[in-house]
Amino acid sequence: MEAFECAFCKKIFPVDPFHTFCPDCQEPLLYKGPKADKKFHRDKDFPLEVMLDFLPLDHVDRNLSLGEGNTPLIKLKKVEKNFQLPSLYAKNETVNPTLSFKDRGTALATQKAISLGIERIGTVSTGNMAISTAAYGARAGLKTYVLIKEGAHPEIIHSTGIYNPVMINVKGDYGELFRRSLSLGKENNIYFTNSVDPFRIEGYKVAAFEIFFQLNQESPDFVFVPVSSGGHLIGLMKAFHELRQHGFITKLPHFIGVQAEGCSPIASAFRQKKPRVERIEKAKTIAKAISNPDPPAGNLLLRMIRNTGGTIMSAPEDKILEAQRILAEIEGIFVQPASATVLVGLLELAEQGKINPEGSIVLVLTGNGMKALGKITQKNTQILQANLADLSSILEFVPSD
Repeated sequence: MEAFECAFCKKIFPVDPFHTFCPDCQEPLLYKGPKADKKFHRDKDFPLEVMLDFLPLDHVDRNLSLGEGNTPLIKLKKVEKNFQLPSLYAKNETVNPTLSFKDRGTALATQKAISLGIERIGTVSTGNMAISTAAYGARAGLKTYVLIKEGAHPEIIHSTGIYNPVMINVKGDYGELFRRSLSLGKENNIYFTNSVDPFRIEGYKVAAFEIFFQLNQESPDFVFVPVSSGGHLIGLMKAFHELRQHGFITKLPHFIGVQAEGCSPIASAFRQKKPRVERIEKAKTIAKAISNPDPPAGNLLLRMIRNTGGTIMSAPEDKILEAQRILAEIEGIFVQPASATVLVGLLELAEQGKINPEGSIVLVLTGNGMKALGKITQKNTQILQANLADLSSILEFVPSD
C-alpha cells in the first residue's frame, strides 16, 4: 500500500499531492511504496518503464514525455590526470529536454498528476524548475502556473514564457512564497510540484538507477551533488538505499552535497553540528540555481546525510567559475556555476586526502551553462581580429597548443 511518511515522527499519511508536509513536524513527507520484491524491466528502453517497480506509477504514458533520462555517464580522464584523481565520471543531466535535472522530477510528477485526474499544476521557482514545469505542463495539456520571485533573470522569464504558462512575478520573501503556494494550491486546486514534492523526489531516483547500470551494476564510492532545497540529493540517496534494501548493492556511496559558500545554510549546520538548519538572512552567490536561504528539506537532508556518514560542504565563491572553466576547457562540458560546485568540493576533499585513491567518483552535473551566460564575461573569451586577406598568415602563427 502506498502512503506518505514523515521521516521525523514516522507518522503515515494518505497519498495526497495537496498535503506534502507533516502537520506536526512541518517537514516534507516522503513517498512510501509497497515492500514487495522489485525488479528492473531491462527489456524496456524508456527510463520510467525500466524503473517502474521502484516508482509511484501503475503505468507510464509515453505521450507525456519529452525524452528525459538516459543521460550519459562521461569519463573525465583529463580531470583525473591533471588533478591525480581516481576513476572519475560526470552524470551529465544538462542534456535533459530543458537542460537540467529538474526534468526528472517534473516528468514523474506530471505522470502522477494525469493519473490522479489533476488538471492544473504549478511551481515556485527562479530558474530551472520554472522552465521544466512550463514545458511539461504544455506537453500534457495542463493549465500551468509559475510563481517567479521578483528579480528573476530575463533569460529565465523568456525561456519559461515561451510555453505560455500563467506567470506571476511575486514580490516578497521567497521562503514565504514557497509555503504560501502550498496553501493556495489547496484552495485553488493547483498541484504545486515544488522542489521537495514527494513525487518530484521519486523522479530524481531514476538518475541514480541509471548510474548503477552505467557502472555495470556497481555502486560508486562517492556521489557529489549540488544542493539547494535538498530534494534532489534526497531522491538520489533514496534510490541507492532501495538498491541496497532489495539486494542489488551491498554498500552505499559516500554522499557529498555541495552548496555555494555565499548561500550554504545546510553546510553551515552540518559543519557546526547543529540539529537543525537556520535560515540565512541574505544570499550572495554566483551560483544562483542553488541559492536558497531557507531550504525546505534542509533538516531532512541533514538527518539523512548524518545517518549515512556523508558530508555537506560549501564551495568558495572564488573557485566556482574556475571549476566551470576547467570542465568546459578540458572536458568540453559547459555547466551552470551551481553544477561546477561539485568539482570544487571534490578537489578540496582530494587535497585533504579524503578521497580513496582506488575508488570511483560520480559528479552529478545538474544544469547547462547556456542558462547562465551572464556569468561569462568578455575577459573569459579571447578573440583575434583579422581581415580575410590576412587570415592565412595569422593562422600560421597562432600557437597550436
